[in-house]
Amino acid sequence: MNLLIFFIITAVFVKEMGVSVNRAGGATSGGGGAPSIVVSVMPEGEIWIDGRVVDLRAVRANIERLRAASPKSGVLVAADQDATAGLLVEIVDQVHLAGVYDVTFGTN
Repeated sequence: MNLLIFFIITAVFVKEMGVSVNRAGGATSGGGGAPSIVVSVMPEGEIWIDGRVVDLRAVRANIERLRAASPKSGVLVAADQDATAGLLVEIVDQVHLAGVYDVTFGTN
């Protein structure tokens, strides 16, 4: 009986720990902006931009070319879950060198 009373009393004082996150709402995303430049990363390390396989060294040039055609476009890096983190970092570095800092991530 004492144990039951102890748990009832302590349950009132225990606060759940957590972090509240403000997520972007639907009103600001999708529809109105320029289409994203999609960089797909396959599990084998292949990089696809604009429907063709490109080498890591050509990512910057391709992003610059596509960005010139659509200056307000951001870049979406869509990576397979088995793609290496190192390759993703190198791709983002190339995107930044191309002058694009609006980079979002997704999964295939």
